[in-house]
Amino acid sequence: MKKIAITILAAMSLMLTSCFSTGYGNTGYGNTGYGTGMGGSGNVLGNVLGSVLGNILLGGGGMMLEPSSLLGNWTYNAPSAAFTTEQTFTKAGGATAIKQMAAGLASNYASMGINRNNTSFSFLDGNKFSAKVNGIPFDGTYTYSQQNGEIVLKTVAQNLKGNVARTEKGMELMFDAGQMTNLLQKVGHVSNTAAVQAVSKLAKSQNGARVGFELTK
Repeated sequence: MKKIAITILAAMSLMLTSCFSTGYGNTGYGNTGYGTGMGGSGNVLGNVLGSVLGNILLGGGGMMLEPSSLLGNWTYNAPSAAFTTEQTFTKAGGATAIKQMAAGLASNYASMGINRNNTSFSFLDGNKFSAKVNGIPFDGTYTYSQQNGEIVLKTVAQNLKGNVARTEKGMELMFDAGQMTNLLQKVGHVSNTAAVQAVSKLAKSQNGARVGFELTK
């Protein structure tokens, strides 16, 4: 517990430095329509903490959803990007790298036609789920580990392994490059190959990067 607290404080310090040196606290991507709960200048500390929990320590314990909190109907709200380790976050350039990845996702999702009206996920009792991506419905069962935030969506055709993390606005559902490509092309039937490849390239841009969706109830 002490180790987690120290890690979060260190990450908060890092983020505060980034906020004041780049203006990210005032122009965080939550204000431009493609963020994950990072708002304006009125609550810098809250914005930083939200970013720490949602975008740095994926799998680190502080921002994991309880299984009961996962249940319900979730609607696509914005693109989401994260790093799985603090080391990658620091090496990649921190908040600026996350912001750039989210911006790239936003433009490519728009090219695909992905929006809150055609992309959603519902997690039900009995470990069942139903979803639609790009308006294409699919369903099956899922397994979720609160310990590391890993989730596996099991359909008749394939299994999709991703990560879940809590954000200020809801939660992030994210995947590595290969799994995200499968989700978009095979499940979502996205025909814009160039946009899918661009999303995959973003996920491959840094070791341990994840891309996906911020979802809200």
